[in-house]
Amino acid sequence: MNTARVQQEAHLLRRYQHRIHRVPRNLVVQPTGFCNLNCTYCYLPDRDDKAPMPTAVAEAVAQSASELVNGHHGKPLGLIWHAGEPLALGRRRFTELLQPFEELRRKGLLEHAVQTNATLIDDEWCDLLTEYGFRVGVSIDGPKDLTDRRVDRKGRPAFDRIMKGIERLRHRGVPFSLIAVVSRESVNHPDRLLDFLAALRPVSIGINIEELEGVNTERHPPTREQAVEFWQAVLAWSRRQPGGTAPVRELERLGRYLRMSRAQRGGHAQPSRTDPLPTIARNGDVFLLSPELAGITAPAYNDFRAGNVLDQPIGAILGQAHRLNYVGEFLTGLEECESTCEFFDYCRGSQAGNRYFEHRTFAVAETDYCRVTEQAPLLALADTVRKEQAT
Repeated sequence: MNTARVQQEAHLLRRYQHRIHRVPRNLVVQPTGFCNLNCTYCYLPDRDDKAPMPTAVAEAVAQSASELVNGHHGKPLGLIWHAGEPLALGRRRFTELLQPFEELRRKGLLEHAVQTNATLIDDEWCDLLTEYGFRVGVSIDGPKDLTDRRVDRKGRPAFDRIMKGIERLRHRGVPFSLIAVVSRESVNHPDRLLDFLAALRPVSIGINIEELEGVNTERHPPTREQAVEFWQAVLAWSRRQPGGTAPVRELERLGRYLRMSRAQRGGHAQPSRTDPLPTIARNGDVFLLSPELAGITAPAYNDFRAGNVLDQPIGAILGQAHRLNYVGEFLTGLEECESTCEFFDYCRGSQAGNRYFEHRTFAVAETDYCRVTEQAPLLALADTVRKEQAT
């Protein structure tokens, strides 16, 4: 390798290491693309594919996970079972895929999490989730009329089945969080949405403003103005709640940011880097930075494949990630964010997937996702404080 290429390689690596964590905090595992529902805003391109992840892929992921946590003494590595409906695999197949990770889990080095629509949860699933120490996230968009976009393969509403699964989790004492997608149809009903979600007694409530991503590119998400009003209402709602009410994830993040800002003023600033978030598809292909990139056809980026876990461990794939075109573009976008955006200290740059799905490139700064999910809560907080100070 000549001197110029050596210098270029070193430059690419420095840029990557400055922005991206060396060791991921989480691995996202997509054991099947199939989902038993057919939500109208779903972004998954392969939700009709029922092929399951082979055990060999799970074994390779477990070996990589073991290498990633070797000598690491922080929080357990999160293993997030996601994409499609993981429970659609069935308990027998799902249990088989869990076995390679058992030694790490029992040593406290790895923790399972699953995001589910809850329609398949019964007593046996509750037993499995409890036995393997799962953190459980349930997707529901609010009361029945606000959840009408969650439908099954025949177009029938899934609300009653989701509620049945949630009731089973509650009855069996399985803690769960909730995530609601807020659309233009529901953005004007924050109090009713949050009252409903809080009444289900989750450990936390997450709010996802609808995004343009994956194959969901035809709908119109809420505007920033609508989002700011929504987050103002969320702040007001949260302040009215008694102690013990499930916290709203995004407000918790705002609180952490404010505490971090105070620490920085005291000279205790810590560098903040992006989780590379390796996502492993059922065939072992590995995608970085955004799970939503998995399964997307994009020849200019080699369909976003960073490697395959059956061919090389995730650590080795990450060691070469700085050479990937889309990773380099993402770093350029982050650099642009830092130099131009007043919100950068809070959000640290918009999500990779949103950049691509909105602009078909990663080398951009502001996105609609930025405006409604990152900027809007801060603007709402600032407006709330300003109004209170004026009274």
